[in-house]
Amino acid sequence: MQSYQLEIKQLVDYPRCRIYRQFIQNLMADRSIRTSGGSGLFYYTVLCNYANFRTSYLRIDGIGYTVYPGEWICTVKELSAWFRTRFQCQAVSILDELQKRHLISYLFLDRGKVIKYKIRDWKKHNTVLDYNCPCQKETGFFFMPVVVATELVSAGRCSEMDILLDLWMSAVYNDSQVQGSEIGPVVYLRNGSGSPLVTYSEMAVRWGISKATTGRVLKKLADMDYISLMSFPGRTGSVIYLHSYLSTMFQISDVLVDKEEVAMVLKINITLPDETDSQADSAITEHEVCVSEELSSVSKSNMEAVISKMAQVLDAQGISCFQCPKSIYKLYSLSDACREDYISHIQKGAVRFGMAVSCGEDKPVYTFELTLSPTEKDREGGARA
Repeated sequence: MQSYQLEIKQLVDYPRCRIYRQFIQNLMADRSIRTSGGSGLFYYTVLCNYANFRTSYLRIDGIGYTVYPGEWICTVKELSAWFRTRFQCQAVSILDELQKRHLISYLFLDRGKVIKYKIRDWKKHNTVLDYNCPCQKETGFFFMPVVVATELVSAGRCSEMDILLDLWMSAVYNDSQVQGSEIGPVVYLRNGSGSPLVTYSEMAVRWGISKATTGRVLKKLADMDYISLMSFPGRTGSVIYLHSYLSTMFQISDVLVDKEEVAMVLKINITLPDETDSQADSAITEHEVCVSEELSSVSKSNMEAVISKMAQVLDAQGISCFQCPKSIYKLYSLSDACREDYISHIQKGAVRFGMAVSCGEDKPVYTFELTLSPTEKDREGGARA
């Protein structure tokens, strides 16, 4: 029997996002996230969450109704509860707005007590099943077009729930076109740059809110364990990773994303300590570091600082050798053949070298390839890894 290796990706070029019904049900039940806003993304997603994939039959107050794919029937009271509106007329006003945007159509039944709505273009993005069967509303998933989500977000002031859904639908995982996506599901606003770095100003404009409100909402979502918000100094920007994304979307274990690892992948500056400070700290180094004589461009003390950064990243990924005092780190320059393979990807003036982690004097148990690239502040002691 042939063996296969499964590779899971969430591609930036894919025009639709898979949304699980249970995930939306959980958001609807989370009353700590505010839903009041003018974008309508949350409301439209809720309507899609209840839409049928197949024809079914529903009875309300003793009256039977036929519900076709892309449709659903509910009472006005139920709709108001889904949307969390104080009055039922407010829920109907939301339907009016979505109908004006040509996203849905709806009509009243049973003298205004019941609403039957239909998601337009449902068949275009979701498979319609021919057979008749009741449609479960808490299992399975549906597809949401990314372009529709983007249009809704830009239509008005986003609520906290709209922002969370926008982050979820903007997530990319393991796509070579987006930096940092290989280490976890990262939020990428599809601006063509390939970088997930985004500023509060950009997010505030996208969501129609102030920078202060943007920071408050993101901090709230981070405290509620929905996201990991990693802010970097200066004008670099922030990176957002989603929690529970992999377990929800792919039923696999979620990964721990470390800020130091993100900084290395995105090539964000890592400032090396002054030589005098490094010499003072070298006496308390827990591990033995061996530096090749060919690496004359970077001092041994600065190499120890780089290894310290590497230890934090790899230890978070489960490589525990960095906590063992028996570990020996050997740094060596790479051969010219190795450099030729990567010459087009290396910044001018960059230094590439190998790092072998050994347990005592035995053979290496791990081997890594590191790159130090100079920055504009390199003469002042700055570098990035």
